[in-house]
Amino acid sequence: METNTKQKHLKFFGIPKILPYLKNVRGQILMMVMLAIISSIVDITIPQFQRYALDTFVGKRTMATIVPFVLCYVAVILLAAVVNYISCAQATIVEMKVNRELRQTGFKHLQTLSFSYFNQNSVGYIHARLMSDTGRIGGLVSWWLIDCTWRVSYLIGAVFVMIRMNAKLAMMVLTTVPLLVLLFAIFQKRLEDVNHEVREINSKITGNFNEGIMGAKTIKSLAIEEKIEQRFTDETENMRSKSIRASRLRGLFAGTMNFASSVALAIVLWKGGYIALEELGTFSVFMSYAQGMMEPLRWLVDIVSDLITTQVNIERFTKLLSVRSDVIDTPEVVEKYGDCFEPKKENWEPIQGDIEFRDVTFRYPDGEETVLENFSLKIPFGTHIAIVGETGAGKSTLVNLVCRFYEPTKGQLLIDGQDARERSQLWLHSAIGYVLQTPHLFSGTVRENLLMGNPNATEEQIWEAIRTVSADEVIAHLEKGLDTDVGEGGDLLSTGEKQLISFARAILADPRILILDEATASVDTMTEAKIQSAMEYVTQGRTSLMIAHRLSTVRGADLILVVKNGRIVEQGTHSELLTQKGYYHELYTRQYEDEATAKILA
Repeated sequence: METNTKQKHLKFFGIPKILPYLKNVRGQILMMVMLAIISSIVDITIPQFQRYALDTFVGKRTMATIVPFVLCYVAVILLAAVVNYISCAQATIVEMKVNRELRQTGFKHLQTLSFSYFNQNSVGYIHARLMSDTGRIGGLVSWWLIDCTWRVSYLIGAVFVMIRMNAKLAMMVLTTVPLLVLLFAIFQKRLEDVNHEVREINSKITGNFNEGIMGAKTIKSLAIEEKIEQRFTDETENMRSKSIRASRLRGLFAGTMNFASSVALAIVLWKGGYIALEELGTFSVFMSYAQGMMEPLRWLVDIVSDLITTQVNIERFTKLLSVRSDVIDTPEVVEKYGDCFEPKKENWEPIQGDIEFRDVTFRYPDGEETVLENFSLKIPFGTHIAIVGETGAGKSTLVNLVCRFYEPTKGQLLIDGQDARERSQLWLHSAIGYVLQTPHLFSGTVRENLLMGNPNATEEQIWEAIRTVSADEVIAHLEKGLDTDVGEGGDLLSTGEKQLISFARAILADPRILILDEATASVDTMTEAKIQSAMEYVTQGRTSLMIAHRLSTVRGADLILVVKNGRIVEQGTHSELLTQKGYYHELYTRQYEDEATAKILA
């Protein structure tokens, strides 16, 4: 997961950071502000009806103006209802638009990041940034803005009316404001720090929760339920203690603010009693304004809490957007070849499929050990390369470099004699077919997944690819054939079915470079035989790199690279490596003996 180092809080609660994403809703925001101001004016006006009623109907004991009074009062109430309805509608629109804009921006940015980012950050962490954090920010821009505008405008309006009614008494009430501001300044920093701690702990709890769900099978197979539950309990207990501390601090803040605001009301009651003797209505409305004025000041508690909470959301979301890919195209490359969203395919040179490692030294961004050092290798077009070694030996390193998931620390990766960094990533990726050990299908139908490889493929081309990988029997057994829904991630299909469809998708793209990452490791014997037969066919006429665990599948490779402890220790053909009686010979002999033993026991 991304390192959560302590960072300096954003200025002005991070609000300036989200302003660029509000361009499309500026009109709605302006309308929201205007409606909130109108609503506050209406709310300031309503106590005046109270004043008039007391002074006229009670004080003067006359009902002569009762009809126009009631009509005006009803009209004001209806106006308030209409304004509130439109305000809520606008706030909902703004919230949805802002959420969409932020999520689209975040998701688009994720597509530009290198493979290393997704290796270092969990799905739960990234999901929280794109969904939870953006949701909080959308709420800040909409509902919080309406509430804030209303309260501020009401406060200003109430103070103005109070001064017009009785300036001396109004100034006595306002003497409490500096005290409230001082209290706010004292508590604000402490509340900010404790709320930030709570949010960070909550993020850890979310991560642990996701691990508990995603890794349920592994947890049960290892019988570590108690350990996992204890880890979750420790985090939730930490969350509980921090939350209690935050609640106590907020409670102390709220209580202190309420006490200070109550002093202002006490002043009104004390001094305003003399007014009541002569102008009952004036005293009543003055009390209403004094109480109404104190409400926005008490609201400082909620303001601070909401802003601090949302500040953390803004910090985390902007942190995501500030992440820069380890693999980037230079401005010159982007200018000529475009990027992954706006490619300039008319400038793309055809790819033959020659690959060369020239004095390549490589170290993973999050590692300290050098994996490759001054490594050189030429792979002519049409060569079938196999990369073997024990689990965890580092077999994927070469493939990751070829695909530009990572860049060489030193040296060059050449594609058709040209440094890969002088071409766009999309240019290279468009020529690569990748079949993973754990295949991934997208939500939708089989047909839609296949068309991901080639959106313009005809029905004939689709079936040709299917037959090439011997997947036609799989399709025939599906209820709706190519129109069968595969479920989220292909969960409605077996691993073997997903693998064959994934293989067909890669072939449909007609790649010049084909990557097979232990494509048969997670399938049954029958499916393995189908894939193995297909591989012998589809590797012809293209450059292919096959990561393999079962050495029986690599005997026909043009070149076998043997990896141990992250380094290539041997290379040659199958027969050459066996003759050397080195590490490959040891691996092959051991695996052959294991398979022979398994057959005898079976």
